[in-house]
Formats: sequence, C-alpha cells, structure tokens
Amino acid sequence: MTRKYIDCREFPSEMNCSVAISADSDSELLEAAVQHAVSVHHHTDSPELRAQISQLFHEGSPPVASPRAA
Repeated sequence: MTRKYIDCREFPSEMNCSVAISADSDSELLEAAVQHAVSVHHHTDSPELRAQISQLFHEGSPPVASPRAA
C-alpha cells in the first residue's frame, strides 16, 4: 500500500492555505480532502468536486518545503 497525499500549497488561494493531507487509502484521503475543501474553502460537496480532488493525489508524503512556484 502506497501512502498518498494532497497539498493545498500547490493551489493559489486568498487564504494561502498551507494544509497537506495524507492517508494510506484513496477513500480515506478523499473524505478528508473533501471535508477540508468544504469547511475551509467553502466548496460544495458534489461528485464533480470529488472527481477533481481525486485527480490531484500524489504518491508518497507531502514535501516539507512548499511545492508552489515562487
């Protein structure tokens, strides 16, 4: 089983969110990422949002340094 993550630092936002979430399963990561997107970024939970988020998963663990281009 490969650990996966999603990192908000990759995406520009007004709040400059620095949250990175990782999990051992796609379903666990998706649920945590959707909860974050809805509660913090005010997205609406929908099949489309879930499909978009699941396409942004990376294998491994989030880097310590921000992956966002300077």
